Amino acid sequence: MTAWFEGRLAGFDLETTGVDVENDRIVTACAVQCGGGLPTQSATWMADPGIEIPEGAAKVHGITTERARAEGRPAAEVVEQLVAALAECVLAGQPIVAMNASFDLTVLDREARRHGVQPLVDIVGGDLRVVDPRVLDKQVSRRKGRRTLSDLCEHYEVKLDGAHSADADAIAACRVAWRLGSTVERLGAMRIDDLHQAQIKWAESQGRSLAAYFRRTPGKESWADGVRTEWPLIPAQRDGGEA
Repeated sequence: MTAWFEGRLAGFDLETTGVDVENDRIVTACAVQCGGGLPTQSATWMADPGIEIPEGAAKVHGITTERARAEGRPAAEVVEQLVAALAECVLAGQPIVAMNASFDLTVLDREARRHGVQPLVDIVGGDLRVVDPRVLDKQVSRRKGRRTLSDLCEHYEVKLDGAHSADADAIAACRVAWRLGSTVERLGAMRIDDLHQAQIKWAESQGRSLAAYFRRTPGKESWADGVRTEWPLIPAQRDGGEA
């Protein structure tokens, strides 16, 4: 049987207006299919998020409010197409690879509900399988320091072309996932179903550990309440996260 990292992987990444999963919006997105002995296929989108893009966010991904309004497509259209692209991958048996998956998948979920698009989880149900390089790295490596995608690419000697562009980040996340699967025997040997379930437990444990660290760190105590442990996405409340 082919190992999960040797098959087709569906990379996914968003660049957004901020880091609030309930209220921030998608600016750019990428869904890339790679590996499995087939050519890489990539689809990218730029959306007009319908709200101002803060200067801080624009400095990260390079998309200003003016550019998004001029070049971006309607947010509802982008969300619908992105959900459809990811659903096609999932239903074809491909795991979604996303760095810090609970952020990107939750933002996409809330955007879908905001714009009246059927959410990905409602389309694919129990078929969703996710590989999160950040969760895997934190589980297998006890090194100190930051664990951004750039940090992981450097640590695992993976090429990253143009950090903080959705397409570059999506492909890089797949490369890191492949590296983890091919070099860490206990990860590579797991069935994708088992790996997905394991990450749910690992992410919860990692979140609790982070919250505990904040509580005992002067000046960061209040940050603990904002740590979420759900993975691969935060379930929507009854109001659907609408804005």
